[in-house]
Amino acid sequence: MSPAIPVVEMISAVVAGNAVLLKPSELTPWTGWLARELFRRAQFPSSLVQVLQGGEEIGAALIEAGPDKVFFTGSVSTGRRIAEACARQLIPSVLELGGKDAMIVLADADLEIASSAAVWGSFMNCGPTCISVERIYVEQPVADRFTQLCMEKTKKLRLGPPAERDAEVGPMIRPRQLEKVERQLRDAVERGAQIVTGGNRRPDLGPNFLEPTVVTRVDHSMQLMREETFGPVMVIRPVASTEEAIQLANDSAFGLSASVWTRDSGRGREVASRIRAGSVMVNDVASYYGICEAPHGGPGASGWGRTHSRLGLLEMVQVKYIDVDRLPSIAKSWWYGYTRELTTAAGGFVEALFAPTWRQRLAAMIEERGARGVIFRHDRI
Repeated sequence: MSPAIPVVEMISAVVAGNAVLLKPSELTPWTGWLARELFRRAQFPSSLVQVLQGGEEIGAALIEAGPDKVFFTGSVSTGRRIAEACARQLIPSVLELGGKDAMIVLADADLEIASSAAVWGSFMNCGPTCISVERIYVEQPVADRFTQLCMEKTKKLRLGPPAERDAEVGPMIRPRQLEKVERQLRDAVERGAQIVTGGNRRPDLGPNFLEPTVVTRVDHSMQLMREETFGPVMVIRPVASTEEAIQLANDSAFGLSASVWTRDSGRGREVASRIRAGSVMVNDVASYYGICEAPHGGPGASGWGRTHSRLGLLEMVQVKYIDVDRLPSIAKSWWYGYTRELTTAAGGFVEALFAPTWRQRLAAMIEERGARGVIFRHDRI
């Protein structure tokens, strides 16, 4: 878990006037400690932000205790269990459950820039990033050149442990995740995919190292194209047209984010508007997560609700409407004590607002009086 994931939500919650209980993943306990330390150094009261370490039993106990709201970032399977637990107590929740983000490269794109973005978007943080590039659809006329550039740039990446300052790609978090990625690669190869570079373990560097991998000849029957990979794998599929790219990008249970690459920004916006994703970048990838004004979240298996931005702040509050009457000493005409005169007046008021007969009569009256330069529209108010 990246420190940014809980810290952004924690800051939003505190700013909105809430106390926070954070349960970090049991695989990344130091992330929780660091998040708590940031608030401690900012001299927030110790009771305002607290961290509880532990496994899923701690998370279940927290929901059972009945918090005002639950925010969760993690897998779809765990998210479903949390949603069910919250629903039993009618506790609102925000779930960010990952993605299978698509990158669409149009024929007029700057291939040097797009390929560099694809390499970074696919392999940053060794791949386990919820908004990493997991599917690339590139228009046929430039597919070979784009793939060649991605291969060349991938081969130049430097693997190594975090202690090595020159390392660009590190290890995966645990063997279980590495084995999942390898299963997806085997399934893809058995179905006709081709690994054009990488795909091998590097035990000489450590137990969890996997070479950055580029895969071609893929289709949507493969796990690699349908399940979240969360590893250092780039998947490239040529498409015959922009329409096919959009169709394939939307053929996914996930919908967290995506990107479109083209020299025509207007066309990029049009394509972006047709992609089923919570966020779509044109000629950039993933970096919207660092933009304070940009909401984060998506439909389908990516979850529900939003974090970041004004929408994320609104998730931290219960909306309340307060109405103060400006004429408190006057009895309201719609209270009891109805009369024939009130009924007639109310009917006239409704007709004046909504009935077309009123406009027709008024138009006729103005025309009779010789009015000029008045245009009446009868389609809507």
